[in-house]
Amino acid sequence: MTNYGIIGCGMMGQEHLRNIALLPGAEVTAIFEPDAAMQEASKPFAPKARFYNSLDSLLTQPDLDCLLIASPNFRHVAQMQTIAATRPLPLLVEKPLFTDPTQGDALRELESSYPAPIWVAMEYRYMPPIAALLEQALQATGGIRMLSIREHRFPFLEKIGDWNRFNRYTGGTFVEKCCHFFDLMRHALGSEPVRVMASAGQDVNHLSETYGGETPDILDNGYVIVDFASGARAMLELCMFAEGARYQEEISATGIAGKIEAFVPGPGRFWPSHLGDAPVPQVIVSPRDPKGPQVVDVPVDADLLEAGDHNGSTFYQHQGFLELVRGDRQTPAVSLRDGRIAVEMGLAAQQSAAEGRVITL
Repeated sequence: MTNYGIIGCGMMGQEHLRNIALLPGAEVTAIFEPDAAMQEASKPFAPKARFYNSLDSLLTQPDLDCLLIASPNFRHVAQMQTIAATRPLPLLVEKPLFTDPTQGDALRELESSYPAPIWVAMEYRYMPPIAALLEQALQATGGIRMLSIREHRFPFLEKIGDWNRFNRYTGGTFVEKCCHFFDLMRHALGSEPVRVMASAGQDVNHLSETYGGETPDILDNGYVIVDFASGARAMLELCMFAEGARYQEEISATGIAGKIEAFVPGPGRFWPSHLGDAPVPQVIVSPRDPKGPQVVDVPVDADLLEAGDHNGSTFYQHQGFLELVRGDRQTPAVSLRDGRIAVEMGLAAQQSAAEGRVITL
């Protein structure tokens, strides 16, 4: 049995709990979650877990094999440093790794000194339609020259303490929400970013809200263009007041041989019941010669859809992480360096949008 310790059991932490419960030979035995309501909500998914009142006390539990950090973004670095100094177990840490540009040096130190593997949770790599696109992209495109990612979705949900309403806690929308997509860009293109240009604003969401006398300052829409060292380019289009769309994510990769697209619906719990069944994910391959799009449905197991909002990806991610913990694979699929660069791209996009200029990386 592989025993997890969990740090943070809010909305995303509970999704992890539900998916771990589906994995054979794995269970959660220790949880640090300071909010009483979130503790109660977590108990049905981790009935054998002991609850602790601090990270330090959780790390004293003797039977732990690995740890998951799913706490608010701005706490990740300090918690990783505590774990590194106290009990450096294999670690799965939610994105984004960090929120403050001054924390980059601390991440580099962890990259070089942490003695166990660290896997950064970039769930979007494991969504079945996106995984299919990544697997087929080279053959379908002949090598990606243009990559477009569109996310049209619902506004930020409510979180404990409303931390996700402010840039100082999230790193900004292009960090908190979009570092997944910058990771996908690097992963799909196999190249490093060199320039970032963004235009964005807060035009619709959260404008009438106040917390402690402050109005939220998070972006709700924007465009980001990224140039890569290989000469390829990528674009992100984000709109967080478009929850009426049929698909939440639409990804298009194009090259000399043709185009491949992935279409991913949003969480099934948000799909209007009067419209019938929720959309099924699709992949479409459109060769230049012979012309003619090839449409393939990529259905996701109903139990996995029920276990979370990320199209089954959290389950598949944990499968890979458990292989790492158990010694069946040698390296994490998403390294600390991968997670750090994705955040740096998001921070550059935030800066570009604020200053109206191209940011060179």
